[in-house]
Amino acid sequence: MTDFFNNLTAGIAVTDVLDILIVTYVIYKILAFIRETRAQQLVKGLLILVAAYFLSDLLHLYTLHWILKATVTLGAFALIVIFQPELRRGLEYVGRSKLVKVGQLDKDHAKRIVDEFVRAIGEFSRTRTGALIIIERETALNDIAESGTLIDADITAQLLGNIFYEGAPLHDGAVIVRRGRVYAAGCVLPLTENKELNKSLGTRHRAGIGITENSDALVFIVSEETGIISMAEDGKLTRFLDTKAVEKVLLNIFVPKADEESHKFWPFKFSVDKKDQDEDGGDGNAEK
Repeated sequence: MTDFFNNLTAGIAVTDVLDILIVTYVIYKILAFIRETRAQQLVKGLLILVAAYFLSDLLHLYTLHWILKATVTLGAFALIVIFQPELRRGLEYVGRSKLVKVGQLDKDHAKRIVDEFVRAIGEFSRTRTGALIIIERETALNDIAESGTLIDADITAQLLGNIFYEGAPLHDGAVIVRRGRVYAAGCVLPLTENKELNKSLGTRHRAGIGITENSDALVFIVSEETGIISMAEDGKLTRFLDTKAVEKVLLNIFVPKADEESHKFWPFKFSVDKKDQDEDGGDGNAEK
């Protein structure tokens, strides 16, 4: 018995183990990615189609088998079209570089920016001023920035207040923050295609979620109707934040690596009572 295991172990090379681990990891990530997107339902339909193809061949259902065979042949091209949003998101995720923290600045500058940012967000919440602010990270948002007006100015609470002041020319769009500066304002964002979102969420929230589905950006949203502060990341929305939570998120992004331990907080959990969500009907479809 010992000789059997010794021979078996000798026949397994390190590269074979590495090969199996890599394939396992890739399959796991693909399944996890499918589960998080609408591709889950499409994959179920595809599996049913494949099962029907083999079953029709087994039962000699020639006409049905011929139709399914032609469908499967064209399926590879159809999948590219059907899964285009998911494929794009997956490729963008793979292409993101995690080696450099693009948003990090020196400690004093970073803290000044965070203070100004938090002051602005707090004021927007208090006065119920609608706001949509994007923090650009590894994924460049040049195409989104080009849809708005280039500003490239230092972040101040006064500047953000002027941009989102109701009646100002740029207040309806989004602000893009790049490397600690207000890079562009009045930007147009893609809306999310998620059909499972709360119907009470307006266009501003759907736009904030939409940009995070196609990039690694972090988005802060202030409701114009209720003053509720929300955050969107990776296609998910976290609501009912306070300024302390906003400050912790921003410190984690902008403060250099040496200071991260003192500000480590993520994953940051927010419990949202469903009753509170249901009562938040004012944050509705009229919101921009």
